[in-house]
Amino acid sequence: MSFGNQGARVWRKTGEKEMTKCLKSSVKYPQSVMVWGAMSAAGVGPLCFIKGRVNAASYQEILEHFILPSAEKLYGDEDFVFQHDLAPAHSAKTTGKWFTDHGITVLNWPANSPDLNPIENLWDIVKRKLRDARPNTLDELKAAIEASWASITPQQCHRLIASMPRRIEAVISAKGF
Repeated sequence: MSFGNQGARVWRKTGEKEMTKCLKSSVKYPQSVMVWGAMSAAGVGPLCFIKGRVNAASYQEILEHFILPSAEKLYGDEDFVFQHDLAPAHSAKTTGKWFTDHGITVLNWPANSPDLNPIENLWDIVKRKLRDARPNTLDELKAAIEASWASITPQQCHRLIASMPRRIEAVISAKGF
């Protein structure tokens, strides 16, 4: 059963009234979730499904429970530079203090440049893999997202990371456009 389903919709030609092949379920208000995930050239870390709005305190909880295990998995003892955008929860002073307290260097990131961030391309890959899943419940949606995320290869992540110099050069050549 689909959430928000208003019943079956009938798409038919004259003479095809209520034929089974003409019936199609329609979801007016599909389920949605907010997800946090991390990537590096070595692959992806665990996903976090977020309930409610993200503020500085909840973002720091996500970092505590997900970035530290992700960093351990993806980098081991090696140093790394963390990249996120300038969302209010990310740029809060308390969030900056959290990174300082944990010895994590954060990349100085320009405002209004989300399409440069390679994880945005990774989310597009995940969404494309979900197109045929057609989940009907929130649990099915989460399972489909997890399966799509788990299928991301380290090679895909490495290619996206390796594209950064070319992306930055293109922005510089276009004078910011």
